[in-house]
Amino acid sequence: MSGAISIPEQELSERFVRSAGPGGQNVNKVATAVELRFDIAASPSLSEAVRARLLAKRDRRVTADGVLVINAQRFRTQDRNRQDARERLAAFVESGRHAPKPRIATKPSRAAKARRLDAKRERSTIKKGRAQRDWD
Repeated sequence: MSGAISIPEQELSERFVRSAGPGGQNVNKVATAVELRFDIAASPSLSEAVRARLLAKRDRRVTADGVLVINAQRFRTQDRNRQDARERLAAFVESGRHAPKPRIATKPSRAAKARRLDAKRERSTIKKGRAQRDWD
């Protein structure tokens, strides 16, 4: 599994829409924004492990049906937005390729515990010294 995952063109669905935000007359006339859809749940090019990791991510771009939706409208040209969407798709799929390293639980050392308790004791004596005393 050292090679990169390649996704065939027919598994991707692109739709071109008008970009939001500033841009003058050009933004009202030209559909430069790209909405790229990739069905993670039904993709035959992903292994079962990668598919499970990608679907388990809590990413707002993944729908309940397991479809990844990427909106790219950073650039002024349709071609550059297409390229941007595909780069972001590649980064997302790449992030699911590697299994996360399991966390190993650790305990504080005896010396660390002693330092913590000493610091607490010292702080306590400082605060006790500040206490209001009744000097009758």
